[in-house]
Amino acid sequence: MIPMKILMLNYEFPPLGGGAANANYYLLKEFSKDKDLEIDVITSSVGKFEKSKFSENINLYRLDIGKNKDNLHYQTNKDLLLFSLKALKESIKLNKKNNYDLIHAWFGIPCGFIAMFLHKPFLVALRGSDVPFYNPRFRVVDRYFFKYLSRVIWKKSSSVVANSEGLKTLAKETSPKQKIAVIYNGVDTNEFLPVNRKKTGKTLRIILVSRLIKRKGINYLLDALSQIKQENFHLMVIGDGNQREHLEKMAKEAGLVNKVSFLGLVSHKSISQYYSQSDLFILPSLNEGMSNTVLEAMASGLPIITTNVGGSKELIKGNGFAVNPRSSEEILDAIKKYLVDPSLLVKHSKQSRKIAERMSWENVAKDYKNLYNSLLKKA
Repeated sequence: MIPMKILMLNYEFPPLGGGAANANYYLLKEFSKDKDLEIDVITSSVGKFEKSKFSENINLYRLDIGKNKDNLHYQTNKDLLLFSLKALKESIKLNKKNNYDLIHAWFGIPCGFIAMFLHKPFLVALRGSDVPFYNPRFRVVDRYFFKYLSRVIWKKSSSVVANSEGLKTLAKETSPKQKIAVIYNGVDTNEFLPVNRKKTGKTLRIILVSRLIKRKGINYLLDALSQIKQENFHLMVIGDGNQREHLEKMAKEAGLVNKVSFLGLVSHKSISQYYSQSDLFILPSLNEGMSNTVLEAMASGLPIITTNVGGSKELIKGNGFAVNPRSSEEILDAIKKYLVDPSLLVKHSKQSRKIAERMSWENVAKDYKNLYNSLLKKA
């Protein structure tokens, strides 16, 4: 059987980027076992251009867009523009050489835009910030430009896929007639495992793993914690971003210096040990697609407090609490429920793991493979 040739476009890939980078990595791990697929991935490098093997059937082409280790998890408009120009050139060259069957574009903009020029069937995997009006940072350009460009890209694509029902609903506001499928993010339930948690009423160990950017709403969590008078909690913040200095200052001014630890970036291979040292995961995002870190925390058997936005609220099913965004009061109330009744942590822990076990990357890979096959039959 002749392998299907796929070109993937994604401007972020570990160690660069956030949720979409990790999702791409885990999907490739599953596809590396599938000899019916040959995949080339064009992404960004940290430093110079580099071609490498992800596996026997997967190649990585990392483009030099001027990134360095000081700014791994935040892509500027300049970064995206430079990636677009270089990725378009590299895509055209590789397509002439390999004659791809299908293009998988992570993010409608810029990757879906690039895919349009290759004259091949392509799917657009919507991730969050590429959907108009998801990210306040792009609100003006969304209103006057990206909204219209997104409609064109989605219409020309062979398929549009969102990673949550919430993101699909938001995308429909830009293009109501557009058909949009949903394939959730997955989680590696073998890498992230629960530990036997038996709360005794001692320190509540809270963890947050996130890019430290305004959209993640971390300031509301710090405000909530500042109102807890007891000394029986501690928050670990893992991640980095342009809000870190502001958040550290806020924690200091709120008297939380000894109650909050900012650990900065931690290698993804080490994240699981931090989950295992925790009792509760909190992510107070103002908007979210389908958070990989929430899924990892759930697989690790952690109860979840998150906001009822995007895909986040779709993950709360008897395993935690979904609160309104920008509400320190509701975050505080949810935390107090666990402080008052530690047995609730054990109950929600078991439910988190049950939900996560149904969302393996193996199943996600099967869904994408089936989609690839259906699109090629229609081409």
